[in-house]
Amino acid sequence: MSRRRIGFWYRLAAVIAKPPLVVLFKRDWRGMEHIPADGGFITAVNHNSYLDPLSYAHFQYNTGRVPRLLAKAALFKAPFVGMILRGTGQIPVYRESTNALDAFRAAVDAIERGECVAFYPEGTLTRDPDQWPMAGKTGAARVALMTKAPVIPVAQWGANLAMPPYAREKKLSLFPRKTLQVLAGPPVDLSEFYGRDATPEVLKEATEVIMAAITALLEELRQQPAPAEPYDHRKARAEQRRKSTGEGTK
Repeated sequence: MSRRRIGFWYRLAAVIAKPPLVVLFKRDWRGMEHIPADGGFITAVNHNSYLDPLSYAHFQYNTGRVPRLLAKAALFKAPFVGMILRGTGQIPVYRESTNALDAFRAAVDAIERGECVAFYPEGTLTRDPDQWPMAGKTGAARVALMTKAPVIPVAQWGANLAMPPYAREKKLSLFPRKTLQVLAGPPVDLSEFYGRDATPEVLKEATEVIMAAITALLEELRQQPAPAEPYDHRKARAEQRRKSTGEGTK
């Protein structure tokens, strides 16, 4: 999708959002050369702040290839937000769907039309205590294996310093001025999974490859190593329950 086809609603959203981002934040953008010039593709992005969709969208918009982000279907019912989401071509995800393929059909269709579809594979804000990417969900891998579209890993850091995830008070910390860092990497090689049945095991392995690529980019941005194993919120909760139950029976 060329810049001239971005459309009225996306341009309107940019007119509203870009000026405060430019004024309030510094930018460190790298890897734009990895964003395909044409054809459908997927971006897989880490998620560590309620602000980071704006940071990532600003970066992606400036490449001329605007992203179609997946969002909860309920958001499309909100009067103003829903109008913007529909106008900019964002993709509703019907989590109550009994068919996993149906839940991502719109994403597949968008890619086949030559668009960029952005996934947050973690599915929510990271709960890792040090804000590293968590273990990912398999939606991005499922769509990637269905379409064989390039998967561009994207890491970002900085929005979380202005608005940390899960802070008790969602207040912006704007001063000193924070730097919004975004780094896109080369396409993730998923060719070893092509032609194989999309079993839970295959999807999990492909997702781990995608998340490892994102994490490596974030290591580059943060200039420090990530944990050896990604944080798994479900396992952490199970362990907390186990400990609680064990302590309660003593």
